[in-house]
Amino acid sequence: MKNKVVVFVLSALLLLALPLVAQYFGQGWVRIMALALLYVLLALGLNIVVGYAGLLDLGYVAFYAVGAYMYALLASPHLIENFEWIASAFPQGLHAPIWIVVPLAAGLAALAGVLLGLPVLKLRGDYLAIVTLGFGEIIRVFLNNLEQPLNITNGPRGLDRIDSMNLFGFSFGRALDIGGYSISSVALYYYLFLGLVVFSVIICHRLETSRIGRAWMAIREDEIAAKAMGINTRNMKLLAFGMGATFGGVSGSMFAAFQGFVSPESFSLMESVMIVAMVVLGGMGHLPGVILGAVMLAALPEVLRYVAGPLQDMTGGRLDASILRQLLIASAMIAIMLVRPRGLWPAREHGKGAPAPVR
Repeated sequence: MKNKVVVFVLSALLLLALPLVAQYFGQGWVRIMALALLYVLLALGLNIVVGYAGLLDLGYVAFYAVGAYMYALLASPHLIENFEWIASAFPQGLHAPIWIVVPLAAGLAALAGVLLGLPVLKLRGDYLAIVTLGFGEIIRVFLNNLEQPLNITNGPRGLDRIDSMNLFGFSFGRALDIGGYSISSVALYYYLFLGLVVFSVIICHRLETSRIGRAWMAIREDEIAAKAMGINTRNMKLLAFGMGATFGGVSGSMFAAFQGFVSPESFSLMESVMIVAMVVLGGMGHLPGVILGAVMLAALPEVLRYVAGPLQDMTGGRLDASILRQLLIASAMIAIMLVRPRGLWPAREHGKGAPAPVR
């Protein structure tokens, strides 16, 4: 027990000191770490749907987009510039506070998750994957075309001039000076995302060990047997979709505040595929594995930028750096899955049969 406490304290100190050290090597490294934490938050949400309930969701990025656009619309001048009645009601601009925008983003994403879950309750496997994939693409296409006749999303040009996070008068968009030491805005967002990840891990762990979590896992292992045991599989599936989508909505609102700009291109199908890959690569249903997979796949593309460039120069520019980077990522994922088919850090096997009697 004492060893666990020591490891926990050392890990916490390392995570707190990491951005302060990394900012001396450039804000780009701190930014990579902050975005990696956002992907951890997304992977934790998808793990509820895929890892706990066993429902393959290839359209998870849609909830990410819903949260991002909700925050962007309420924290930017876009609505005031395009709707006179909003401008007359809020002459100083909306600038909605964080405790209004983030719960709204989470609630709207949860509603979208339930709406997705209702028509796909009886679908499984490939059919479920295709329908959820279509849902994600529908949301992206809507965001791309909701410019006429009413300009709601500004179409492919996206929304800019988004307010940074502001909590009780403290702005995350400005550097913080403490005793002559400056903590950059990116590092402040890192700490905000880290707090959200810790809170989300606690929620996920409590869900995993609760009756709801055990019901989800029973559905994942054998839905017919779970229904025979009296579990309301319909409500449990809807709850999984809604809970998972909530994480996506909160992540989206954080992403919009962090970037200051959102566009439909940020929520493509490849984003959904990457988030699913994070859960599968790390180990479905296992929180440490999901976190490890998310950190690896979120940071690896950015780190490989520093590898792909020199390799491109060695070939005289004949290889495109972005394509080479994708090739390196795919090769690494294939190698890992061949060596560790159940993920880097898999959970203990569920439903394992008793050993055969020795005769």
